[in-house]
Amino acid sequence: MFENYKVYETTIAGRPFSLETGKMAGLANAAFMARYGDTSVLCTVTASSKPREGVDFFPLSVDFEEKMYAVGRIPGSFQRREGKASEKAILSSRCIDRPIRPLFPKDMRNDCSVVATVMSVDPDCSPEITAAIGVSAAIAVSDIPWDGPIASTSVGLVDGEIVINPTLEQRAKTELNLTVSSTADLVAMIEAGGNEIPDDLMFDCIMAGHEVNKEIVKFINGIVAEIGKEKFTFESSNPDPEIMAEIEEFCIEDVKKALDTDDKNVRDAALLPIYDAVHEKFDERFEGNEAKLDEIMYLVQKHVVRAWLKDEGKRVDGRGIDDIRPLDAQVDLLPRVHGSGMFTRGQTQVLSVATLAPVSEAQKLDGLDEEVSKRYIHHYNFPSYSVGETKPSRGPGRREIGHGALAERALLPVIPSVEEFPYAIRVVSEVLSSNGSTSQGSICGSTLALMAAGVPIKAPVAGISCGLITGDEGVYGDFMTMVDIQGLEDFYGDMDFKVAGTHKGITAIQMDLKVHGLTPEIIKEAFAKTNKARMHILDDVMLKCIPEYRKELSPYAPKMLTTVISPDKIGDVIGKQGKVIQSIQEQCDCTINIEEDGHVFVAGLDIEKAKAAIEIINLIANDPEIGAIYSGKVTRLMTFGAFVEIAPGKEGLVHISKLDVKRVEKVEDVVAVGDQVIVKVTEIDDQGRINLSRRDALVEVNGAVVEEGADDEEPRRNGGNRDRRGFKKRDR
Repeated sequence: MFENYKVYETTIAGRPFSLETGKMAGLANAAFMARYGDTSVLCTVTASSKPREGVDFFPLSVDFEEKMYAVGRIPGSFQRREGKASEKAILSSRCIDRPIRPLFPKDMRNDCSVVATVMSVDPDCSPEITAAIGVSAAIAVSDIPWDGPIASTSVGLVDGEIVINPTLEQRAKTELNLTVSSTADLVAMIEAGGNEIPDDLMFDCIMAGHEVNKEIVKFINGIVAEIGKEKFTFESSNPDPEIMAEIEEFCIEDVKKALDTDDKNVRDAALLPIYDAVHEKFDERFEGNEAKLDEIMYLVQKHVVRAWLKDEGKRVDGRGIDDIRPLDAQVDLLPRVHGSGMFTRGQTQVLSVATLAPVSEAQKLDGLDEEVSKRYIHHYNFPSYSVGETKPSRGPGRREIGHGALAERALLPVIPSVEEFPYAIRVVSEVLSSNGSTSQGSICGSTLALMAAGVPIKAPVAGISCGLITGDEGVYGDFMTMVDIQGLEDFYGDMDFKVAGTHKGITAIQMDLKVHGLTPEIIKEAFAKTNKARMHILDDVMLKCIPEYRKELSPYAPKMLTTVISPDKIGDVIGKQGKVIQSIQEQCDCTINIEEDGHVFVAGLDIEKAKAAIEIINLIANDPEIGAIYSGKVTRLMTFGAFVEIAPGKEGLVHISKLDVKRVEKVEDVVAVGDQVIVKVTEIDDQGRINLSRRDALVEVNGAVVEEGADDEEPRRNGGNRDRRGFKKRDR
């Protein structure tokens, strides 16, 4: 039945890898079941036979679909089925999309759909890497035009050693999470998060991944040679060269004048009459397809910007090639939030706001990996007004999710541990104005917000981007790089190489390309330029705004205290039906969270009340200390004394002789049920009964003086048949 079924096998990082075809998804243009260890991902690719009308881009969609059955779990949603893609799935889709997209013909408009469905997960074998290789193989053997294949590899750094495709155990210890995608010759995509990795070490790790990818590409090429299909022809969207030349000659000088400004609003306004003039003169030539003229105008502007950069070393805003736009940093712009910071670079402006909350508010994750929650959350919003457009908000798209994840990855290495700073932390970056590099602006602004909020980050983090222009010969020919690219240079250039880090090293990288890949020389130059720029931003701008993190939290932020109790005592602290913990929370106006290992987190706006809650919890979980002074509530009155509860379930007797510094005839003369009193623990007998003294507490705390005769107990004894606590003695 499956006469075309074939299996191709190799080994990657000492583990078996295979690609199976001919058994599943037979109606797709191509399909492979990629298996790495016990991880299995079905990778399919399909394309439409005709171009999509009315689009000026290549309509490629890439979906990484997580199926919870892959890890033997039922989805946690109400409907118990997979819904919209998780953030992790979206980021995985982007990591597959970015390296494969530039390898498709730029003038193709046929819809293309790539789907990687994760069906089984081996924790030691990354489904993302498995999917990336399977997708590459599927496109390569299909009839869809493409200049691949590529390969992807994960690189870790464990105990100072470079590790390829680290296992689950190694990922728990790694200082680096790096994904490298490349062709046989060029590095096509870099996605990294690292614990302040030096530039030269990061470069070595990238090259190590590239070397592994070369062997995988060779493996895929062998499959293509055996079963690869002939690529189909498509209708090119490129304009007629003669018409293109005519339009360029008509408007290029006006376009140059319009682009020659550092103000995006002025530039956009100057281009509008040029578009109108071009349409007025040439619409008849493009009747029914006038939108084609806008594509030609895009190409004219692209030619101008690239020629200025490549041939004249000129940037549209007049800067030098390695100059950074004017910078500004501010904190405390919003009065009642926990921390705020705004970072401005030219016409790019990002306001970041930090919020602190109990650890219980950490985000819960329902995905395929071992991570079940995260206490540092970064969100990035890109409203339409930031680019002067009028478009209703429809929630974050893939770009916003990707940029938020990049900022989160950049800052995570400097976030203090939960033991050092027992808070869940959320930072939201609001893009107020955009003219390039908003993701890096959000990293800088978020560092400012965290420091203003009093988060004891290990070091400040700054981000900057580097661009690229290649010659007609591509990356192998002449090239030039420029630091801090603005919108036009990103739009018309070949690369957006984003690097974030501290003084010590790199914490995150994200690389977007429009060409097939980068040579090692380009990567080294990008590292050198971003390193120098990063130091300037940190030293001359950010640290001059706020030299160190605040030592005190905002008065509007919850104050968090922690303690550790024996897990056996958790039930005592919670109480029957939660009555004890609810009572403590109400009494101390706080929120209490207890973890299974005995860690207790108390959050409240009033630090003294939070301390009182900690004291009560420790009292419940541990015996009170002899000699310690506590505040307690009178619960019962007896003729011989008063019972005082110093913590839920912890009650002691204050004998009448210990109620005051003066002689007491009746208990009711001094205290009433419900009174809050201070007491000192004087004795815990062999049965665990607690004896308390209000008199000793008053002497020690208030400096009270004991009156003469206060110790005379004889008239108040209730006969010789009672013990010292006033209870009847047993018959002997």
